[in-house]
Amino acid sequence: MIRRFNRFELKYILPVAQCARLIEDLKHHIPADSHGGEAGYPLVSLYYDSPQLDCFWAKIEGIRFRRKVRLRIYPGDYISQVSRGSIEIKQRINKTVQKRRLELPLDRAEALCAGMLSLEGLDEMDTQVANEVTYLSRSMDLQPSAITAYWRRAFEGQEENAGVRITFDTYVASRIHALTVNAPAKNRLILPADYCIMEVKCDDRVPEWVISLLARHDCQLNRVSKYCAGVALLRDFKVMPLALSPGVPLTLEPLEGDPSNGLSPSVSTAEPSAALGLSVSAPTSSGPSSSEPPHG
Repeated sequence: MIRRFNRFELKYILPVAQCARLIEDLKHHIPADSHGGEAGYPLVSLYYDSPQLDCFWAKIEGIRFRRKVRLRIYPGDYISQVSRGSIEIKQRINKTVQKRRLELPLDRAEALCAGMLSLEGLDEMDTQVANEVTYLSRSMDLQPSAITAYWRRAFEGQEENAGVRITFDTYVASRIHALTVNAPAKNRLILPADYCIMEVKCDDRVPEWVISLLARHDCQLNRVSKYCAGVALLRDFKVMPLALSPGVPLTLEPLEGDPSNGLSPSVSTAEPSAALGLSVSAPTSSGPSSSEPPHG
């Protein structure tokens, strides 16, 4: 598993139909990633913040150096049965994003984020990450703050396009209650179901063909944070980190398997997200195809 990397990230908020056309062009350059394939996979992340929400406000205020800690899982058909999680420190320095990652059994990952895990038995690199999480947890009094859940399709470059990763996130939802990452709890959409967040991620520079692709499909950059959007909406803060013209739907009432839980969506081909591959033809098991989680 890739445990450390630096990269540039560009984000866009686009209608699903526009993303579907872009994906058809994108397939001529890079393939779907090996973990989610054409159907994609669900992600659920638990974000930690200080009682004063320092991480939230650092993003809103545009602080150039900032860090946040999250615990991420890749649920299959039954989110409550997930037993492992990836702790990530996401750090931004100006325009560069740095990530450090550590995978642990879920109970140990939760203990580490609470600053209460013994670090015995970890290798040197994992120990460094664990020490940093422990420091941040104790110095900032980190606490579970919000959960985001969404369905992701990812495309990843190989050979001459190595380091290029482009992702499409739909059914983007959040909650600030039931802050256990593998709880099958109710979430609220923070993005209309017919919109998508596209992220372009590159290790060194954005290739010319990517720039051309974005221009051809009239993609306009957005400063967007799923975490901040969820917190702002659900706490009714008068900030708008995710600015859209369409309205945001009312709270969903998801069942086990509802996409707002971060689980495998049951989507009819008549719905907008079917254009992104979220159809009844998707595999029954929505988890990654190997033990290594997708990295991004």
